[in-house]
Amino acid sequence: MNQIVCALRFLYGVTLGQNTIPEHIPYAREPRQLPVVLSSDEVVGFLQAVSSLKARVALTTAYAAGLRVSEVCGLRVNDIDSSRMVIHITRGKGGKARYVMLSPELLGILRSYWRLARPKEILFPGRDPDKQIEPWVLHSACRSAVAAAGLSKHVTVHTLRHSFATHLLENGTDIRIIQVLLGHAHLSTTARYTQVSTDTIRSTASPLDRLRLEVTPPES
Repeated sequence: MNQIVCALRFLYGVTLGQNTIPEHIPYAREPRQLPVVLSSDEVVGFLQAVSSLKARVALTTAYAAGLRVSEVCGLRVNDIDSSRMVIHITRGKGGKARYVMLSPELLGILRSYWRLARPKEILFPGRDPDKQIEPWVLHSACRSAVAAAGLSKHVTVHTLRHSFATHLLENGTDIRIIQVLLGHAHLSTTARYTQVSTDTIRSTASPLDRLRLEVTPPES
C-alpha cells in the first residue's frame, strides 16, 4: 500500500507538478502492538537458561534496571555507584544521561561476577577486554535462552525492559517515576504499560460496581 502511495505522491508532486496534493495522501501505518511481557516466573526461567556467565549477568542487569541493550553493553565498572545505590547511564537514547536504581540483589550479583570475571574498565567486555560486548552477542544469548526455557512468547532483550516497567507498575510505582527510570521523554510512551499491566487491570473497579443493579427480575 505504501508503494502505491509513493507512486501517487510522485505522480502528483513531480510529474504533474501539483505540490500541495502529495501531503494529503497519507502513508499507511502498521497497528501499534502491545509490548510482550514476561511474568516473574518466566523471567527467572529465562535468565537461568542463559548459559554464559557474562551474558546472564548482562541480561539480568537489563531486567533489574530496565536498560536498553546498548545501555547494558556500554556500562563501565565505575558506572556502578554502590554508595548511592544507583547506576549511571552515561549515554542513553539520544545521548541523554540518567540514573537508574541499583537493587541490592543486583549489586550482589555484579560483585560475584566481578570476582569471577575481573573486568577492568568495561563491565561487560567483548573478546577484546578494551572493547564492550556487541549487542548481537546478547541477542544471540537471548534466542538460545528462550529455546532452552521453552518460552512460547516472542522474547527479545527489549522484552526485559518491557517486563521491568510493567512489574514496577503492578507493584504500585508511580508512572512518572517509571518514566524517569526508562528515560522516556514523554509520559505517553510510558503510559502504554498500563495496557499490559494485568494486576492494574484486575484491581481497577468497574463503574458497574457502584450501581445497585438487579439483572434478574424479582420473584413474583
